[in-house]
Amino acid sequence: MRAKDIMSSPVYTAGQSASVESAAELMTAMGVTALPVVDTNGTLVGMVSESDLLWHRVPSDPTTQVRRHPDTEADSRPGTVVEVMSRYPLVTRPGADVAEIADQMLQNDVRSMPVVDDDQRLVGIISRRDILRAMVRGDDVLAAEVQHRLDEYSDGQSRWTATVEGGVATVAGEFDDETERTVVTVLARTVPGVAAARIGEVTSS
Repeated sequence: MRAKDIMSSPVYTAGQSASVESAAELMTAMGVTALPVVDTNGTLVGMVSESDLLWHRVPSDPTTQVRRHPDTEADSRPGTVVEVMSRYPLVTRPGADVAEIADQMLQNDVRSMPVVDDDQRLVGIISRRDILRAMVRGDDVLAAEVQHRLDEYSDGQSRWTATVEGGVATVAGEFDDETERTVVTVLARTVPGVAAARIGEVTSS
């Protein structure tokens, strides 16, 4: 399973000149914990999270000593996201393996990762919730989705029968040639939650 199979797209983003207040409002309204920050060309330049906003915007108690952010003056309160965002965020590619993404998230203690193309343009985002959702889908649900994709490919004709056991899809039926066999294999494997696909030998129909 690849990043492109489970990523959310389009992505809620903040521009470099967006205010801290508007970013906080968007996070609250959309129920997200972080926003990619992009320039006018859609290129990723940073990430702003709830913790970034809280660190800079919640006033400290003047009667207590609180450690302040090292990049922020004690009495300054930044107004734009570019002033509080984390630069050079951890990113991934559309073709990256989801298991590797999950490992990177855990090792780096991040809750979401932007997905970028070769030009660093934002194409999606993956959260821990997206990964968990894909992992907990039952075999029956996966089989139904694989079957639906195969039926669509064959213009509504039930040429193949899909079953899933332990996340592994098995497709039974006949194939016109090796190309069709490859296409069916790819269709089965791209269903989020399917770990592998098993296809029968090529047979003339």
